Amino acid sequence: MTNIPQPGQPAPDFSTPDENDNPVTLNDFSNNWVILYFYPKDDTPGCTTEAKDFTDLYQEFSQLDAKILGVSPDSTKTHCKFINKHNLSITLLSDPEHQLTEAYGAWRLKKFMGKEYMGVARSTFLISPDKIIAYTWPNVKAKGHAQAVLTKLKELAAK
Repeated sequence: MTNIPQPGQPAPDFSTPDENDNPVTLNDFSNNWVILYFYPKDDTPGCTTEAKDFTDLYQEFSQLDAKILGVSPDSTKTHCKFINKHNLSITLLSDPEHQLTEAYGAWRLKKFMGKEYMGVARSTFLISPDKIIAYTWPNVKAKGHAQAVLTKLKELAAK
């Protein structure tokens, strides 16, 4: 069984490159909420919908001191192309060895057309400024998800 961090638990720390090959760690966001979302592949329909929806709501997330980090196994070069093609304003982290994805329990057994394989399960973690998991979405449908995350963030940030 995959170990998915639960609300109230410390968020697993990480150090992984962003689209510009700059190392990113959880501690880089000491006074921010962090939306850490895992997705299978750059420039595929569901992943594009999700990334564009987070970009469309970027200003609202920023007003709540929230940083959005998308994570996939894609290379930093592929992330750059994806960002440029769709004019994304979010940060994308490259996790080709899926260490970060595994740490958050998003590397799971999947099924497609009768075949089983290991892959990225679309999932999102809302991490509080004190680096505690505030909320999880272990199985995400891309459409409308960014708005659901924003709604939950507004609710939790108001406490």
